[in-house]
Parts: sequence; C-alpha cells; structure tokens
Amino acid sequence: MGRRGGVLGRGEGVLGRGEGAVGRGGGAVGRREKPIDPDAGPVQRFAYELRALRREAGTPTYRVMAKGSGYSVTALAYAVAGEKLPSLPVTLAYVKACGGDPAAWERRWREARRAEAALPAPGDDEVEPPYRGLARFEAGDSDRFFGRDRLTGDLLHLVREQRLVTVFGPSGSGKSSLLRAGLIPRLRQAGPGAPRTAAIRILTPGPRPAQTHGHLLGPAAGEGETWLVVDQFEEVFTLCHDAEERERFIGELLAARDPDRRLRVVLGVRADFYGHCLQHRELAGAVRDAALPVVPMSPAELREAIVKPAAAQGLLVERALTARLIEETAAEPGGLPLTSHALLETWRRREGRTLTMAAYEASGEVAGALARTAEELYTGLPAGQREVARRVLLRLVTPGDGVPDTRRPVPRAELDAAGATDVLDRLARARLLTLDHDTVDLAHEAVITGWPRLRAWLDEDRERLRCHRRLTEAAAAWRELGHDAGALYRGTRLATAEEHFPDAHEHPELTPLERDFLTASLTARDREQRAAARVTRRLRRFAAALSVLLVLVLAAGLTAWRESRDSARERDRARAAQRVAQSRQLAAQSAALLGSDPDRAALLAVRAHRTAPTPEAASSLYAAAELPLRYRFTADGGPVLAVAYSPTGDTLATGGAGGTVRLWDGATGRARADLTGHGGEVYSVAFSPDGRTLAVGGGARVRLWEVATGTVRTTLTGRGDTAATLAFSPDGKTLATGGDDGTVRLWNTVTGKARATLTGHQGEVSGIAFHRDGRTLATSSADRTVRLWDTATGRGRATLTGHRGEVSAVAFSRDGRTLATTGYDRTARLWDVATRRTRAVLTGHAAEVSAAAFGPDGRTLATSSADRTVRLWNTATGRTRTVLTGHTAAVSGVAFSRDGRTLATSGYDRTVRLWDTAPRTPHTTLTGHTAPVSLVVPGPDGTTLATGGADGTVRLWNTATGRTRAVLKDRAGPVLAAAFSRDARTLTTVDDAQRVRRWDVATGERRAASGDRTDVLAAAAISPDGRTLATLVEQQTVRLWDRAAERTRAELRHSAAVLALAFNDDGRLLATGGADGTVRLWNTATGRVRATLGGHPDAVEATAFSRDGRLLATGGADGAVRLWNTATGRTRAVLTDRTGPVLAVAFSPDGRTLASGGADGTVRLWDTATGRVRARLAGHTESVRAVAFGPGGRTLVTGGEDRTARLYRPDLPTPPEAVRRICRALGNGPAGQEDGSPLPTGPRNRACRT
Repeated sequence: MGRRGGVLGRGEGVLGRGEGAVGRGGGAVGRREKPIDPDAGPVQRFAYELRALRREAGTPTYRVMAKGSGYSVTALAYAVAGEKLPSLPVTLAYVKACGGDPAAWERRWREARRAEAALPAPGDDEVEPPYRGLARFEAGDSDRFFGRDRLTGDLLHLVREQRLVTVFGPSGSGKSSLLRAGLIPRLRQAGPGAPRTAAIRILTPGPRPAQTHGHLLGPAAGEGETWLVVDQFEEVFTLCHDAEERERFIGELLAARDPDRRLRVVLGVRADFYGHCLQHRELAGAVRDAALPVVPMSPAELREAIVKPAAAQGLLVERALTARLIEETAAEPGGLPLTSHALLETWRRREGRTLTMAAYEASGEVAGALARTAEELYTGLPAGQREVARRVLLRLVTPGDGVPDTRRPVPRAELDAAGATDVLDRLARARLLTLDHDTVDLAHEAVITGWPRLRAWLDEDRERLRCHRRLTEAAAAWRELGHDAGALYRGTRLATAEEHFPDAHEHPELTPLERDFLTASLTARDREQRAAARVTRRLRRFAAALSVLLVLVLAAGLTAWRESRDSARERDRARAAQRVAQSRQLAAQSAALLGSDPDRAALLAVRAHRTAPTPEAASSLYAAAELPLRYRFTADGGPVLAVAYSPTGDTLATGGAGGTVRLWDGATGRARADLTGHGGEVYSVAFSPDGRTLAVGGGARVRLWEVATGTVRTTLTGRGDTAATLAFSPDGKTLATGGDDGTVRLWNTVTGKARATLTGHQGEVSGIAFHRDGRTLATSSADRTVRLWDTATGRGRATLTGHRGEVSAVAFSRDGRTLATTGYDRTARLWDVATRRTRAVLTGHAAEVSAAAFGPDGRTLATSSADRTVRLWNTATGRTRTVLTGHTAAVSGVAFSRDGRTLATSGYDRTVRLWDTAPRTPHTTLTGHTAPVSLVVPGPDGTTLATGGADGTVRLWNTATGRTRAVLKDRAGPVLAAAFSRDARTLTTVDDAQRVRRWDVATGERRAASGDRTDVLAAAAISPDGRTLATLVEQQTVRLWDRAAERTRAELRHSAAVLALAFNDDGRLLATGGADGTVRLWNTATGRVRATLGGHPDAVEATAFSRDGRLLATGGADGAVRLWNTATGRTRAVLTDRTGPVLAVAFSPDGRTLASGGADGTVRLWDTATGRVRARLAGHTESVRAVAFGPGGRTLVTGGEDRTARLYRPDLPTPPEAVRRICRALGNGPAGQEDGSPLPTGPRNRACRT
C-alpha cells in the first residue's frame, strides 16, 4: 500500500507536503506545525499571532478554512509558515475563516510590512555569501558546512581506530569539503579518550610530492599524534610522472601504519582512481583495511545543506525551491558543487531575505547556472582577453586518456607569462578559479563537466593538449637538469611536438620556457642532421665504395621494412595493452561501486569485459551477475509512489505522481495497460482478493477498475479528504480507505457506498491493513500511533504506541499473528497481535522507513526507506538478511509476489524494480549427523551421496530428494575416508582405528571387513582406483597400503605434522600438506619425494588434484588457496578473498572451477583460469570441513562443523551469459550510463549495446 510524498520528510522534503514539486501541498493538515520564534523578526511575529488566532477559534482544519475562503489549503498553511509575509488578501481570508476582525488585522499586516522593510538588507559585497559555490569548504567554514554530520562521525571514528584511512568518492561528492570542514574541526575539538594532537597538516600532492612535501611527512615535535590529510591523492597518478618519486611519497605515507611514527594519514581519492590504488600492493592492503566511501546525501541531508546556511544569515529558502533542488541534486551524480553554485547565483538574485524559485530559474538552475556564469563572463571579455582565458583554462586541465579529464594546478608564474593577470582575477571573482598563494586551480572539476564551451575546447583539440602537457613537463625537467642536452626532445616526441607547434614563437599558448625548450630541441636536431649530412658527403667521395653503399642501402631498406613491421606490431601491442589497462581500470571502478551503485557497477563490468576480457573484468562480471536485481523498468510521469502484486502474481500495478496507473507483466516486466483519468497523483493501489478489481486512491476519489477490461467499475467519493492508503478485506466485499482528515472509511465494494466511518486518529491516516479474520483492521497515522479496529462495530480495540515519529505503514503477516509497522524514526516494529506488545524493533535504515510487506511464509519482512535501500529481515531474529541497493532516490513501496521469490519495489527515481529474493544458488540441507561432517563423497551414478564424520556413521543420501537412503554404522569411531566402486554398488570406508569396511550401497549391509589395529589414525585417503590406502599413522608418517595384499607398500616421512592427504586421479601421486607450510608430492610406486612445494607461510590444511593431474590446489591456515603446476612445481596462482583458514578444496571435473571451504562458513567457487571468485555460497553456520563436486560438476556437496551437509546446484554463468543477464536486468529502462551521465528516455545503456 504505497503512500505519497510523506516518505521524504515534511516542510521542504522532496515531493513532501509543504510546497513540494509534486506533492499536493496543505502541509498543516492533521499534523503539528513547525514552532516559530516570535522574536525572530516581524514576519515570524505576524505568523505567530495568526496561529494564535486559529487556536482561539478551536483550531479548524485548513481544509475547512479553505472551503469558504476562496484560497487553497497550501496558501493558508503557508501564510503562517513564518518564511514570508503573506499577501493582504490571503491574510484577510485567513482571519475571516477564524472569526477575526479584518480591519484590525489589516492594520497589523501593514505594520509588519513596514517593519520588514525597515530591516537592513546588506549588499553582496559587504556580506560573505552563505554558499561556497564551486569552491570547496575550508577548515574555517565548519559553521556553514551542513548535511554531513553522520559521515563526519563515521570518518572520525575510523581515523581514530586506524592509522591510515582512505576516503573514496566520485568527483563532486564533497570529499575535499568533508576532510577540511568536517574532519579537521572535529580533530581540533578532540574530546576525552581521543588521541592527543601535536599538529594537523593538509596538502595536495602535486607533480613532485616527495620533494615538495618531504618536510611534512614526519611527525611534529612534542607529544601527541600528527594528523596528515592528503587531499586529491589521485594527483600522484595524474601529475606525478616520476615512478621513483611516486613510490617514495607513497612509502612515506604507508610508514604511518607504524604506531611509533606518531603519524596518522587520511587520503582523499577520487573513486575512479580506486583501481590505481589497488595496483600498488602495499597501498591496496591499506585501502582494504580502512576505506570510507563518500555516499550521496539523503534527502534530509540535502535539505540541511540547502536551508541551514541561509538560515544562519537570517535568510529563507522557498519550500518549492528546496524540494526542487533536492530532486535535481539527487538525480545528478556528483551534483553537489553544481547545486552550491546555483544556490550562490540564486542568493545574488534573492528577493529581500528570501531565495525564490524565480531567482533560481533566472540563475540557470542546477544544470545551467555554472554554464551561464562562465559563458557570461567569457563573452563579456574583450576579444584579446577571451583568447587568453581560453589558453589559461586549457592549461588548468589534464586531458584524460581512458579516464575523465582532471584539474591541473598550475604555478602562477606559468600563467603570468601569458599576460593573464587580469583574466585570472575576473575568473577568480566569478569563483571559477581559486588563487592560492603561487598556485592557480579550477574551483572544481564541475567546471570541466558543466561548461559546454570548455568541454568543446577539450574535445576538439585533445591530442594537441596532451602533447602540450608532455611538453610542459619535459621543459620543466630540462630546467631542473640545468638545460642538459640529454633532456631535450628527439625522435618521435620531437616530431609530434613540431607537428602540433611548427613554429614555437608563433604559438602564444607556449610559455617562454616551453618555447626555449622546443627551440633548443629543434636546434640540436638540426645540428645533428648537419653532422650526419657531412658524413654522407664524405662517403660519396669514395667512388670505389659504391657497391658497399648499395649494400648499405639495401640493408637500410630491409631494416626500414623490419622496423615498419615491428612498429606495426608494437602499435598493435600498445593498443592491446591500452585496452587491457582500460578494462582493468573499469573493473576496479565496478568493484568500488558495487555496494553503493550496483547498476552503474554492473554496466562498468560489462564495458570492462567488452573492452578486453581480462581476469579483472571477468571477476567484476561474476560479482555483478550475482546481484539480485532481475528487471528494472521506468515509469513515465514522475516518481512511482505505489506498487502492488495481483493475488496470482501474474500482474503488477504501479501508480505515481503522473496520475497514471500502469499494469505490468509480473514475470517479464513488460507494460500491459495504462489506466488513466485520475486527475492527480496516485498514492495507493490494491488488488481485490480475486484479482479482478484494482482499487486506486488519489485525490478525493477512489476508483475501482475492472482489470480484465481496463474500465472503471465504481467511483467512491468522500467528503473532500484524500485517500492516501487503502486495502481490501479478505472476502473482497469491503474496501477500507484512510485520508488526510484522520478518518477511516469502510466502503461496500458492490454498491460503492460508505458503510462506516472510524474516527480517533489525530493526524493523517498513512497506512491500512486487514487481518486475515476480516474483522480486525490496523491503521497507522501521523499522530505516531497504530490503531486496531473492530470493523463489525466500528470501535477501536487497541492503540499501539512506541514509534518516536509518524507511523508510515502497517502490514499483517499471512497467519495474522504478527503486525509490522514502519515509521519516520527510521525503525520498523514487529508486534504480537494477541498480546499487542512489541516483539522486535528493527533498526538499520538511515532515513524514514516508508513501507513494509511480509513474505508469504511470514519469515521475511521487506521494508523500504528514504535512504534508497530495501531491507529483508528475518522476522524470527529481527536481523537483516539482505540489503537491496540500486534505487537512486527514496524507495516508496514494496510488494511480494505470490510465491515470495520476487519482490517488487517502487521509487522516487521513477523506476520499478523486480528482485530475486531466493538465492541464485539454492541448496538442500541434509541433516542427521550428530557431530561435524568432515567427509562428503558423491557417487559416480549422480544420484547417491555418502557423508561421514566424527559421529562414526556414514549416511547414504538420494541427491534428487535429499532423503536418507541408509545409515551405515559399525563400531563408533570417526570415519576418515570413503570411496565408491566405479559401478556405485559398493562403498569402502576407513575409520580412525584403520578398520576398512565394504558396504552394499543398495541394502546398506556390510559385505567385508578388515583391519581393527591399535594404531589410531588422524587422516586417511583412498586412491580413485581403490587399490591403495594412505593412512596417517603418526603425526609425520604416512603409510601406503596395498589393499589387495593387505600389506604396507611404503612409509613416507614428512618434515612436520601432516594435516592433509590427496591422491591424483591415477593414484600414482600423493600430495601431503604439512604444518610447516610445505606440500610434498610422492611417487606412490617408489615412495620417493618427487617435489617439495613451498609458499604457504602457515600450515597447509587441504589438498586436491585436478582430474587431469596437471594442477594441485592447496588451502592454508593463512586463508590463501594456491594453485600449483605439478609438472614444474611452480605456483600458478594465489587465490585470496579475505577469509579465515581454508580447510577443504576440490576441483570440478572439467578443472575450470575450484571450490574452497573454510572457517568463515562460506564456500567459494573460483575460476581457475583467472584466479577470481565466481560465486560465494552461504548456508553453513560454522566452518566448512569438506567439499566435493558431483559427476559432471552440476552439483556441489559440502560438510561442516554445524553437523550438516549441503547440496548446491551452482549457477555459474560464463562471461557472455553474465553480460546477457546484466543487460536483461538493466535494459528495460533508462538509467545512468557507466560514466554517470543520464540517458534520455528510451535507449538502452551504451555498455549493453552490441
């Protein structure tokens, strides 16, 4: 049951009450008004007095006041908001509706207007603007840095826990401001228990970071910690081209991890350079240990950032403007600087003390304010200065090569040489540039992306600009080397520079240094060419050497041909290398965004794979293909406010701000029909129990539609209140609706007449749900209560309290025992219906919780929130099962399909999404063992499975049904090994007392027995052909037995305790893993060591051969899996995934997949070709002790400490299949492209085009 704009907060929330861009207005209806301080000014005092008049009149609702006044609810409510003096006609209408004296109030109004006019209005030049525009916030701006309290707190906690912290975020996310205006002031205000501070330093790397900032990279003198904040850390990759310099700088920063250094480092890095950080091994480890993503602001945080800086100066922001800015900023990735600039321009055009919508639209709005400012400044320059401005701006940009263009801080002297002083000052006054001592920089990278003219300059001359940047750097190096001739350009580099700058003195964009360098390079080349010419002339004098010369010419020709061929090959290799590098970078960006922006991460993964099929691209594809999103489709007309499944699950209905209800195919997500004519926003939709009727709530009417024909069957008309929520009774004969006036109406769905009106709520009714008994109705309200009603009598049964804010939705479980409620206090609550007590409070959402729905089995609850996420909860434990991310704005509604395997969600980002709630890889849990399961052996017939362990039993299972076929038990003792005969009729087992038993699989009877020795075994293994048995008799001794002759064939002595045994497929090799970290390969025929493999730093816990014997996998206590080439004894790959000790490994029959299980209870499936994780399988609650693939590799069996075995059927798509899955899910509607820019409605994402 969706509800309208209330999801995003009151007043100035997006699509909320007040004057939101889509909401209806009338914010004061049935809700508490925001307090007003009458001493704040004449406008506030006048509003305070008007409110007092209304209270004296008995507090009539605004809807009642509006009926006879001729003015809307919104106009009357806004008159007493205290933000702007209302017009005289509105004031008099308000007074008359409250029974006041119009003449007296007209005098009061004129006095208030005179008092307001008398207030001083400081000029723009006299007052510091409340907004920074494109400029970042500095440490001294903390008093106007709003909206990031939660993120600042998270960062402060992290930097106090870790010595080196990395802050990642896309350009425009506010990283620099967070570090400077958020973190640094909090460090200076360190409270009790915080590390003492000796000094706080901040720097940006620049082209020579170690040389320039070396004196800042050590701790300050005195006691306490030195904090070093490195902003724009990506400059070590974009500006520093000296690898040794870069390594030295990074090494100094990494040294901060030593507590004795008394240095703590915080790095601010653009998200698209995440991959560059991962390419540095030690830096990658630091990033993995402590990284904080700068996530987009929530609507509430955006509101703070917009309204509070103005309020601090006694200014007001129109509600409609606030709502629009929140909506536009949320839809614009990296849009914060653009919004800040638009607000700055709106402030400059403000009307009195109010920032108005008209001023905002005059500024050019978020999308155009920056472009308008820059364009007006540029076109207002004289022609000569326009060319200077072009040269200056292009010098301040580093053109990207496979990555976005970036800012390039430039020494002031480099620009002064171009006669740019006046232009620099004008650009700085417009806040497009920053002048910091001797450095000039763009105010933000948004100048690059937000000004079409600058983008056009960059695109039309990109290769020349790249050449110019290289020339600038080479000239600087030449100067630093004392004009050494060895630093001059030669060969291809000189030819390229000469091509772009044929006459250095005719190119004003070159600095004197660059001209001198290029001239010196050309002069040196000419000198070398003249010397070569002299040599040639001497050679010509020797006529006798003509034949030799001919040979030389031929040789030169051959050499030239070879060089041409080699050059072509080199170009091809370079292009391939470039594609590989770009693929890896895209894959790294995908990995970085997977948790916060999965749609974009998935598209980046597709693009990475199509750029070059690298291992990194395959890994990002596998991760993206595992995401639960099945389909995403876009609804026209604005935010989607309501969603509902038909009882059969074959139809999905959505409604929203556009006023249209759309019916979708519940399986494919294709639109079936549009139901139009509602005349306003649709807040709620609900199917009747038989699925034939759809109820649609919006405005003052509820329409009942025939689903089959798409025609209106009945229209239910109330007394002017809005039907914000509705629900059918279980028998379909009654429809309950809740409205703004706090009442609940029960309608006869056959006659269309109201049967009863339930009163008691003191605020808007926001949610409604019937109990399965049909007599009990639950309603939620803005008055912070939930009420239970008897629909037969119309009387209230109980009032449930506990939420600390408005209650937004209610939902009963199918069995009727549990009621779920959601609220603006960011919580959901589970109530016991019988006792009417709270069973659990579900916390985890970061903003208002808007809706809830139970899964069919009642074990899962889905909740949606303004924090852009949906959470699935375990109703038994109250814990989060899954967090679904992908919506780019607040989520308004949730609905389960009939079978519970699909969840539909609707959002303010204008999308509807269908999610898989069941795991991609379902599994069957096999229970019966009374101790840990350490042995799993699939039968060769594919239908039988043997499991065993510490309880001394072996269980035979039917893998098709998951049922026990037989329990094999002799005398108690852990079973260490087992093997099926090739025909699957016999099973051989070995226990810790060396007893070897042969069992009839069909009957479960024992056929033969041998052994029963006094030695106790710690481990055992049976060769695949069943002829050889390996037993661990002592810690370091493995004994090989000939089973037919029942005699010892050899004793193998390891150098340390043996922890793992494994035969290869033909039984000729045995691998033993030891506590000393080594693996030994033994020839079972001779008993000699064939190879000793070292590499694990700790004990080797598991070993397994591939079927062809070419690969050996070993799992270690260090958490790594190593793949070895058995022919050479060399490591082929090291597989790591931040896990605990690896206790079990197994190859699939085709050798392409490796399964590993360990102490963290997760089974990982690895691609052996790329060394990347293809899937992570959950299920076990304790360590995984055994893994094995069934015949054909279609099934995987695991055993664990939790006394269960689990049977998986892995879903492992190939990269092309993963691409198809991703594009099928994301191709149903427009979304942000992989580079973050919006797509126009209609076309599919660029990455998914073939």
